[in-house]
Amino acid sequence: MAFGITAKKQSKFHDWYTQVVINAELLDYYDIRGCFIMRPNGMRIWKCIRDYFDEKIGEMGVEEAYFPMLVTKENIEKEKNHLANFNPELAWITRCGETELDQPVAIRPTSETIIYPAMSKWLTIHRDLPMKINQWCSVLRWEVKSTLPFIRGREFLWQEGHTAYYGKKDAEEECREILEIYAHIYEKLLAIPVVRGIKSKNETFGGAEYTLTIEAFIPGTGKGVQAATSHHLGQNFAKMFEIKVQDDVKQERLVYQNCWGLTTRSIGIATMIHSDDTGFMCGPRVANIQVVIILCGITSKKEEEEVSKLKKYAYFVEEKLKEHKIRVHVDIKEGQTAGFKFNHWELMGVPIRLEIGFRDMEKNEVCCARRDLGKNRKQLKVDNLVKEVQAEMDQMHMNLYEKAKAERDLRTKQVDTFDELLAELNNKNVVLAPWCNNSECEDEIGERTTIRENDEVVTQGGKTLCIPFEKPSSAGKMCVNCNKCAETYVLIGRSY
Repeated sequence: MAFGITAKKQSKFHDWYTQVVINAELLDYYDIRGCFIMRPNGMRIWKCIRDYFDEKIGEMGVEEAYFPMLVTKENIEKEKNHLANFNPELAWITRCGETELDQPVAIRPTSETIIYPAMSKWLTIHRDLPMKINQWCSVLRWEVKSTLPFIRGREFLWQEGHTAYYGKKDAEEECREILEIYAHIYEKLLAIPVVRGIKSKNETFGGAEYTLTIEAFIPGTGKGVQAATSHHLGQNFAKMFEIKVQDDVKQERLVYQNCWGLTTRSIGIATMIHSDDTGFMCGPRVANIQVVIILCGITSKKEEEEVSKLKKYAYFVEEKLKEHKIRVHVDIKEGQTAGFKFNHWELMGVPIRLEIGFRDMEKNEVCCARRDLGKNRKQLKVDNLVKEVQAEMDQMHMNLYEKAKAERDLRTKQVDTFDELLAELNNKNVVLAPWCNNSECEDEIGERTTIRENDEVVTQGGKTLCIPFEKPSSAGKMCVNCNKCAETYVLIGRSY
């Protein structure tokens, strides 16, 4: 049985997943359902994502701000389309102590209704544009019923960007550019392949003209999962909140807007895809500790001077790695065997383990074990250690990415008929299918693929995940559901 993990990924996926995130100290449960404590191992991953994203959007001229977490009922009611999407999830503050509030306020589920009144005040002439703001904060979606750590929570961390442009073309270019940055976070940091695409009308963010998305695939459940979204709002919100500027001839013009967001769901996606029955595993570029050094061969028979020498050698190796910004930890805890420590740090998901014994010290070497390669080890010379460790981490990243991509590609099936679609969904795959691009047909696909027993839903129906940017031609094809002429291919799957 694996150290600390009793459930198997293949047979009891959700039990396994919750054991991994708890035992690997990514998060912990809190006594309010759907709210979780982010522990340092999880926060480090989020910090790596945050640092990368801040750098990229900083190059685009996006500035950081912070807005209050409370929103007035008046501002929410300005946005009827948005209200329809989020009203069930609003948590209202209606009293202070025993006193009822004259004007109840809600805790933000998202911040359009908080930020856009301020934008309306700040923007007056076209030279004020573009305005590009990002904030890092938490949001609250109170009525989320079925919670899952990182994947579905009532409160979670995210970033939300809000921008305003004079011209539609510039706004749309940014919308696509942000999506590509999100894709790079998954591919270059988390070692996760994603599908880039556009949401159907049914799945488009309320009030947006269209929603661009990246979608990931969870092999353990056969489900798709929305990884990040970038919305082009057009002028819809500008109309609601009167966000206007004067042009050169002092005519008032509505601005064009985007909003875009990425959440801590990204950590859950990485955990689900890469981790195994031994414990947590993630892309080495975001690991809290990238290298752990463990001393081997220390027994009661060893002279104190010899042990001291070995420790100094370990600290020398540590400093060598730290000089090159590699996150490294020397485990010198007493009362634990080397084998116990191996198991512990494998559970915690440390990508590289360096074992140092007395013979290694004599040879000016270390023994290297990589988390994704199991028991395979190799000897590394300390003189070339930094380069070797960096190469091992790069190889691990590529190995995780290619493994996830191969599995995703294998489990993405192209179909032509509804019977094929249903069979593949029930085989825990996602499908590429010709589709008429009609909202009623989309609803029907969800209903026809739902599995019920005694009028109770036991398996959710499939939904459109996105219309991929890269897809087969639908010329001459008929819709997989209604048999009308297909307009496009769409990615369909059961999803989180």
